[in-house]
Parts: sequence; C-alpha cells; structure tokens
Amino acid sequence: QVRLVESGGGLVQAGGPLRLSCVLPGHSFSAYTMAWFRHAPGNEREFVGAITRSGATSIYADSVKGRFTTSRDNAKNTMYLQMSSLKPEDTAVYYCAADPSMRNLERTSDEYHFWGQGTQVTVSS
Repeated sequence: QVRLVESGGGLVQAGGPLRLSCVLPGHSFSAYTMAWFRHAPGNEREFVGAITRSGATSIYADSVKGRFTTSRDNAKNTMYLQMSSLKPEDTAVYYCAADPSMRNLERTSDEYHFWGQGTQVTVSS
C-alpha cells in the first residue's frame, strides 16, 4: 500500500519561511510524479505545485509562483516544499500526492492516485 507522510507544518508569521516534507517509504520513489495541494476552510482543494520523477521540471500555481519551490531527493524517498514570503492566505492543510503512471505534470487532483494525511500550515498576520 502506498502511504505518503507529510511533516513540517506549523504556525509561522507572515513573511516567514517554512519547509514541508513528504516521505514515501518502502516504494520506488523515483517512479512517482509528485505534487502538493492545499485545502483551506471554505475553499476547494487547490493545486500548489508538481515535480517530475527526476526532479528536473516543476510547475506551480500562479498564487505561489516565485515564493514556493518543490524539490525531491529520490535517494531519501522525500519531496520538499520550500515556502517563503508566506501570507495569511497560504493558511491551509497541505497534502502531498503521487502517481506512478502520469505522463505529464498535472494540476488536477483527480489525476493523482495516492495522498498523504495532510499537515496544517497557519500563517499569522
């Protein structure tokens, strides 16, 4: 069974940084396209960013472009989301997602078959 585990969430002041991690233990991590989504109360789940299997290419939502960066370390079975210049509107539960068969990076949550349990990020003003 594919189980993703996020960590690194917490409370941070606006303007500050935070780094999230997503681990996929016990699997061929490099076989999975990975992504981050977030879900704030009252909103629909929102695409944040995605990264190819090799880590060579990433895409981002316009709302986070230039502030957030995805990366991965396939030797550690881990994906990261480095967040900077955080804003109160970034407050949400952040989820990592994975898919082993995706050909291109996708922004739609339905395209990803495996999900983590989420980690809360709260940005105070």
